[in-house]
Amino acid sequence: MGTALKTILGLNFPLTAKALITIILATTLAPSAYAQTTTNWPTHSLTMIVPGAAGGTTDIPTRLVAQKLSARLGQSIVVENKPGTGGILGVQALLKNPADGYTLLVGNTGSNAVNYRAYKNNNYKPSDFIAISDLISFANVLVVNADSPVKNVADLVARLKKEPGKLTYPSAGIGQLTHLMPEMFKVQTKTDALHIPYKGSVPATMSVLSGETAFMFDNLTQALPQIQAGKLRVLAVTSAERVSSLPNVPTMKESGYPDFVVTGWLGFFVRSQTPPDIVKKLQENLIAVLNDPEIKNKFIEMGGIPGGSPQPVFSNFVSAEVQRWSDLIERAKLSLD
Repeated sequence: MGTALKTILGLNFPLTAKALITIILATTLAPSAYAQTTTNWPTHSLTMIVPGAAGGTTDIPTRLVAQKLSARLGQSIVVENKPGTGGILGVQALLKNPADGYTLLVGNTGSNAVNYRAYKNNNYKPSDFIAISDLISFANVLVVNADSPVKNVADLVARLKKEPGKLTYPSAGIGQLTHLMPEMFKVQTKTDALHIPYKGSVPATMSVLSGETAFMFDNLTQALPQIQAGKLRVLAVTSAERVSSLPNVPTMKESGYPDFVVTGWLGFFVRSQTPPDIVKKLQENLIAVLNDPEIKNKFIEMGGIPGGSPQPVFSNFVSAEVQRWSDLIERAKLSLD
């Protein structure tokens, strides 16, 4: 029997009876052990990686969802901030972990759409991820310090042309939307300005508030409290239509730039090769949380549009965004390396 079994297993070296039994048990029980592991998932705490600073646009909605998801799954969820390098540090942190669903990335337009084409030496690709569901999306706003003499988009363009290359604008990091939108603006207005990258949206916005930088294409969620407090002046919104929280603010289209329509988004990703049943469980629970009226209302109060799309819908959306930004970066001849 030992010889026959060794032949079946393809073993052509001496094997003790104890070692042979160990191999048989491992190959026989492994599938059922795997099934038990995925069926009982999660059995310990999860981590959500935020490729941005604490208190920023990605961080705040993530923590709201993490709290609700933790209650549903019966496990604690750690939110880990990994700001810097256009979201690449956060992505790398995800890819260092096993594909078991215990580590999620809260990706965004920069980390999971822009970076593939913007960085020639980028070390990850779209197929490294499974897009689970969108978290929140939002319009962006062109803002200046409330004390600035600039009152509208035309004023800003005039000043940029008068002082080429002298005015500064911040971003939440190289390759983030807050970096690429001003680059688009420079191309469309035929002007120039100096880019100052920060590690996250909070310090970037603070630089406009303090007067360190002259203007910013900020996301509405981040900028709205400062606008409402009278500390930032908003010149335009980048959405296709005016937003309800700022009904008197014109769109970039109304300000003379019809091709400047940009919205940002955040969403949940796990590593590819994550077991389908775990992906399904994550999707179902995330969508349930995102459809919670309390979460929806808080996101709307923040100036955002609540997410919660089914996994196939969000996956197709992300693929379209990858193509869109790839085309734009090629046309603008941008390289962020």
